[in-house]
Formats: sequence, C-alpha cells, structure tokens
Amino acid sequence: MNRQARGLPHKSCHSIASGGTVRPQDYKPGFAKRGGSRDDAIHLTTMNRTNRREFLQRAGTVAVGVAATTTLSKEWRLAGADAVPPHRALDLAGVHGYPDVQSVAAGGTIRFHVSSTVPYQVRVHRLGVDIDAPERDEVVKTFERQGAHAQSIHPGSYVYVEKRLRKALTALTIECWIRPWNLNRLQGLVSQEDKEDARGFALGVGKGGYVGFFIGDGVSPDEAVIHRTPEGVLEKRRWHHVVARWDGETKQVWVDGREVGRWPFRGRCVPGPHPIRLGAMSVAGTTQHLLDGDLAMPTLYERALGAEDILRRYRDKASTVATGPDVLACWPLDEERGERVADRGRHRRMGRIINHGTWMVGGPGFDGAAVDRFGSYEPSRDPTRGHALRLAADDLYDCRWRATQEWRVPSSARSGLYVARLEFEWEGKVQHYPITFIVRKAARKPKARILVLCSTSTWLAYNAAPFAQNIPPGTSLGTEGYRNSHPEAPAFSCYRDHHAGQPSYQFGLRMPWPAAGPQVLYSSKETGYSHLMRGERFLHSWLERSGYEYDVISDLDLHRDPTLPVGYKTVILNGHSEYWTVEAYEGIDRYLKAGGTAVVLSGNTMFWRTTFNTTGTVMECRKYDERIGGRAGAPIGELFHSHDGHRGSLMRECGYPAWKVIGLECSGWGGVEARDAGVYHAEQADHFLFQRPEKTGLTRGETFGHGPGGQSHKAIGHEYDVRLSTLVRMTKKTPPGGHLPTEPDGIVTLAVGKRSNAGALDYFTQPTQAPDGVLAEMIYWERPQGGRVFHAGSIGAGWALSVDPKLQALMRNVLHTFGVSVPNGG
Repeated sequence: MNRQARGLPHKSCHSIASGGTVRPQDYKPGFAKRGGSRDDAIHLTTMNRTNRREFLQRAGTVAVGVAATTTLSKEWRLAGADAVPPHRALDLAGVHGYPDVQSVAAGGTIRFHVSSTVPYQVRVHRLGVDIDAPERDEVVKTFERQGAHAQSIHPGSYVYVEKRLRKALTALTIECWIRPWNLNRLQGLVSQEDKEDARGFALGVGKGGYVGFFIGDGVSPDEAVIHRTPEGVLEKRRWHHVVARWDGETKQVWVDGREVGRWPFRGRCVPGPHPIRLGAMSVAGTTQHLLDGDLAMPTLYERALGAEDILRRYRDKASTVATGPDVLACWPLDEERGERVADRGRHRRMGRIINHGTWMVGGPGFDGAAVDRFGSYEPSRDPTRGHALRLAADDLYDCRWRATQEWRVPSSARSGLYVARLEFEWEGKVQHYPITFIVRKAARKPKARILVLCSTSTWLAYNAAPFAQNIPPGTSLGTEGYRNSHPEAPAFSCYRDHHAGQPSYQFGLRMPWPAAGPQVLYSSKETGYSHLMRGERFLHSWLERSGYEYDVISDLDLHRDPTLPVGYKTVILNGHSEYWTVEAYEGIDRYLKAGGTAVVLSGNTMFWRTTFNTTGTVMECRKYDERIGGRAGAPIGELFHSHDGHRGSLMRECGYPAWKVIGLECSGWGGVEARDAGVYHAEQADHFLFQRPEKTGLTRGETFGHGPGGQSHKAIGHEYDVRLSTLVRMTKKTPPGGHLPTEPDGIVTLAVGKRSNAGALDYFTQPTQAPDGVLAEMIYWERPQGGRVFHAGSIGAGWALSVDPKLQALMRNVLHTFGVSVPNGG
C-alpha cells in the first residue's frame, strides 16, 4: 500500500549543500523517516547502508552525503563552548555585520563580525558635523580589503538533551502540553530520532493540525512505524494535552483526554544514538523541524499510561511533576530564566536551551488575559500560573559569527558616534553597509562638562529586519524595517512579531542593526526627519560646531553603571529616549537628587521598561496594548520579565513614571511630515532662560523650533511629552484599578508645542484630544527633591536646534545655567 493510501505524507528530499548549509528550498513538510543507521548521530559519523536504506532508496529517497555532515560535526566540535549542536543553516546574500559591543572606551578593543558574499573594504569613521555628507566623516582606521566570506545564521530555539535513552523498550508513553502558533508544517515536540535512521521515537505535529507518532525498531519501513492522526485535532494558540502511548502491540494518540488515533505495532523501540530534542527533530544529525509553540511538562515513561492516568494528567493541567520508577524523564520547565532545563526524573537528563526561547508565559492552567492591568498580580504568588517555554523557529539573539576585523581604539580617540563602513560593489554599483557603535571617553581621561546619552535601546527596539537587504542612503524605515535578504531570516522587533505570530519580547545585541545606520530616515527625503541614530546627530553636530566638548554613552552603559553621570555638569537625554531600565532611571534620579542637572531633548521619554541579561547581550521588553505599539498576542499575565520576574510594559505602570524624574510624561504621537508637524509657542518669554546671558528675542506667543519661514525642521512632530497636569486634563475616564497621580511642585512651562491634529493619548493611553492643541510642553523644573531639569518635550527638538537661532540661544542659556559656559566666552 502506498503512503497516500495509508494517510502518510510523501517522502521528501532534504539535501545538505556544500559546507553543511541546509537550504530553505530543501525543506518540505511531512512526518517521514529515511534509512541508514549511524554509529553516532551527535558527531555525524559515517552512515551504515542497511536494508532500511535500501528500502528507502527504492522508495525514491535521496541520501545525504557523508562529507557534508562530517563538515558540520567538525565545525561544531571546534567552535567552542558557545557553539550550538549542528543546526539548520540559512545563507544570507549580500553584506551584513555587527560589532561585538555597542560601545567601547577609547583605548579598548572592538571587533566586527561580517558575513559577505562579495569582496569589501572596511573603513572606520568618526561621524562629523555634516550629517548628510558621509564623505566628510573622519577616517580613523582602514583595514585591508577582504574577500567574500559568508557566515550562516542558525535560527530556531529548542531544548537539546544529550543524555539519551539507551536500552530497547517494549512500552513507551510520550506526554506534553502544546500551544501551537503555527500549524502549516512539520514540527517536533519530543524526539530522539533522525530522518536518516530507522531507530528512535518522535512525537510531532504537522500541517493542518495532525499529530504524528514514530517508533523505530531499526528495521521496519516507514509504513509500519510512522502514524498520524487526522488533521484538525490541534488548534492554533490553544493549549492541548498530547499523549502518544504504546503498550508493545498498539500505538495510540490521545488529545485533551480522548483517543484520536490507534494503530497496531508489535516489536520493540530501539532508541538509537541520537540526542533528545524538545521542540525539534533531526535530519542527518542536524536540528530541523523546529517548533513554533509553547511547550509544557514534556515527559517520557517506560510504560503505557492507562486511560485513567491520561485523564488525570489532562485535568491536572501540567501542575504536577510525574514521578515513579517508570519515568524516564520529566522536564517541568519551571526555571523561568536561563538556558538550563532540569529533568526531575531519576536519570537526570538535563537540557540546554538553544537560541534562548522565551520564559514567563504561564502554563496550560493560566489565563494571562484575566490578570488586571492595574492590579497587584505577582507570578510567584499564583499557584495556578504553571510553567511553559515558548519556542520559535526564528529565535536568534547571537549570530555567533567569527570576528573578521579587530580595532584597538586609540586612547586619544574622541568620544562620539562611529561607524565601520563596508564598501562593496553590488549589482554594478558601489554601496556601503554601516556598523554603528559608540566610543566612550578613555578611562583616565578627564570628563567633559556634558554627558550625552545615546538612545541605543530605541535603535535596537526598532531593528525590525536585522538581515535586511542593503539599505540605500536616505531610505525611510518604518516599524517593519527594510526588505529581508532571506524569507526565513529572523525579522522581529518591539514593533514586529515573530514569523508565526509569537509576540516578540527579547532582542539580541550580537546581531546586525542596520536600523541604527547614520543615514536612515523616518520620513520622506523632502522632510528629512529621523528618530533613531541620525536623529540624534543634530545635537552632536550643534555641540561640536558651537565648541562644546561632550562625552557619549549608550543606554546599556548607563544601565551597567548608573553612576556614570556623576562628575558631569549636565546630562543630555537626546532624541527618542524611549526604552529604559529601572537601573538607568534610578541612576539619573540619584544624580539629580545630588544636585545634578538634565537637559531632555527627547519625546516619548522613559516610556517602556527594559531589562538586560547578565552578559548584556539580550534586551527584554514586554509591551501591552496594540493601540500604542504593544504586541497583539501579549496579555497582561505575560508582561513579567524573565530577567528579574518584575512587571514590564509602560514605565509608569511599573512604578517608574517619567514625570517623577524629568517632569514630563508621553502624550502620544502623530505624523512626521512637514505638513503634519507643529512648532513651539513661547509662553513665558520673560523667563530668565529666554533672557540670560543671551536675549533670545522671543516674545509671548511667538513661534520657534523650526527652520526659516516655519516650513521645515518642525520640532513638534512624531512623539512628544507634556506635564502631568496637562495629561490629567486630557484623561476623561479612569479605568478600574487605575488612579491619577498629582503633579509635583516647581514646574514652569516655558513654551507649548502645538500642531493642527491634536489627537493624543491620556494617562491610561486611551485616545483623547489635546486641550488647545497642546501636545508638547517645554519646561524648567527645580525639583523639590534636588536637581534641575530643562525638558523640551519632543523628539524633534534637536533637529530644530540645528537650524533655529532662537532655539540655539535658548540652549546656550540653559547650558550656562547648568554650569556649562559658552565656549570662548560666546
């Protein structure tokens, strides 16, 4: 009987290209095995040509070459402790690269990690004052021309368990809970097998929602050992209890406490030499068929569970760890952080999570949507929450590419924004790929008077397509990023979900970040507006043109050492300073309490809470409310971070509101084109900041914060902040559990920012209208708790500063007031 008649998928060819690369076009769905036993699946040694192989060859299966698999094995064994077992690989066309760190101190070493399918030249530049003239940037290092050397990526998370089952079995049960996010292809749940081997076992799901169950005896053809249920027994984004049981004579699959498939199978299960994989399967020793889903309580038993046992486990909803001498392994997945997974069985089959996965999503008995937004819920106090691990076939947070260039930054190097530009020819044109990084001041060098914080976490948050095709200069990048260079390459961010729809919560720093390129726009070329790295350069350029010395740091630098501002006369929060850790927030607050000063040329400031892992290589941010950029699939109950267990999403809903530290709070966002944006209107033109030591010449009601004629470089566009009192006036309804705070004393409104479209968000992020069209406020605040703040209330403030003489005079007055004298007497 042929495979179609038996209800089985066709066999497919999974060939591995030269060098061990698995090509995306080689993947075809199907719960099928292939022949050939192997002495060691982990190290990919030579396959034995058995009768099973001969059977499969007669069935039309193509064998995988020994040379390719051996290459994979050698690469893995030699790659070091951070390497992953042989894993499906994706090749990337074009040029891609990243630095090993976001920032480096002068005198330190930075490494660049490049994958390129064409020859290229690397030059390191310190970005200069001419923002749109990269040819004028200072070249500080030139590397020898490099030939093409592509480096693959290996996306997809799963759990690798090296300690396998060894002895032959006469009964077996595989149990797990699964909430699938994708039912369009074959995916592994629990497996110890390889598609090239007739030994092992596997439980998986396939296209249309079927469950497949394989038990290998080492000799039988596929038709005797692989079975699958009808489609439709599983549904997307719904928890299912799946049990595959075999009593030595009959195989069964149960889903949610009922039998959905039964087939005869007599003999024994020969586990084979393969590792156990949770959330994946194997082809020629290479991890493939990765799961897009949430996995809970995977368990292996050396017996066939009875119907009553299955019903009891189904009703238990993964709240009880399986115990007893017949438990071969049970992984409760209750760690909720880190990469190690414990087996509670006596055999201690410990697992390692490959490519991170996502913790803190709750188990089958947990309804994350039932948690109150403004309540006091704590996961650690919820006995019904349970545990699960979310896996994604596109999870990737560290490319693990080898370093291709290394630069020891001179100790005399000036602090600032730098870029390693890769020059290459593509489709007959000379192009450039930027690798952005920051140089901090040398450790022993005296501090400048000004410290500028670069909003690197925001650059990362918007990095929606790390492996994008080369982005032409002056391209406008939205929240979806640029065109992906490979359809299966990871393309998720704080504004874009994983390929299968899982909400994105974590973002790797050891990845390319083309969104941080120095010539990336967020508007038409005619308007010329930016909100990421390029948007911050306008302040840097003005400071340098004006003769002010300054040092720069990244968000991660401030997070790691919140005392960095100490010793500076003032700290400038610049651009789109949206994503903040509690450590950085508290560091700025302490600095101000000790008498420090802050200039905030930002909007949407201190809006989302972030955390970093201990190595500073992964940023976590969990965003609620799709209306304001939160992820559609993220319920309140999933907002708790795996890095620290505390609530995420809006800083002000986590107990760290921006207004407490810097006086203003985000009021929303709108169009960025010149026709949509607005300008400042002076309110208290007689305030000393408008008068001393320079007279700005502004009168009450006069506009500023724009280019000549008021038609360009308008400051009030995109995203903006207002006083708490203004935000409270916008708020017409307080949701259950919410409360409106009281504004602190001492805040003075210097100017208001207005625009024609006055749509805004109230304190609880509900749509509202801004009173009198006021969407931004410029304030001066002598904080009762200590410290002084000048806040411009808009992302576009630095952009307008670059062209508006009156705003420039005001800024010189602010810096003078904060102890930074006008250079050369002004």
